[in-house]
Amino acid sequence: MKVVLKESKAQEPFSFSFVSKEGKSVVRSENYKARKSAFNGIESVKKNCQEEGRYEFKLAKNGKLFFNVKASNGQVVGTSMMFASEADRDAAIAELKKEGPVAVVEG
Repeated sequence: MKVVLKESKAQEPFSFSFVSKEGKSVVRSENYKARKSAFNGIESVKKNCQEEGRYEFKLAKNGKLFFNVKASNGQVVGTSMMFASEADRDAAIAELKKEGPVAVVEG
């Protein structure tokens, strides 16, 4: 797993994604105004993804499953992609717990 830090031409240009070895985005961030804030978000995901109580399970309007990773203050620091099944969602969480804390940042 790696973390891809992106910069766009948006008003809040920085965002990041935790990407699996298969190249699929597992968790993505909100947009940040400053690069340093994006790095703080990355560190928050790395820290909080290991704690079971930091996951919020959600159901999208289209019936697909996703999850949020929350910081200790309750703020969402990462949102997952959509999953067709609980097994797929749970596998992504297991991968994030194992690989996320040591993921290398690119960008």
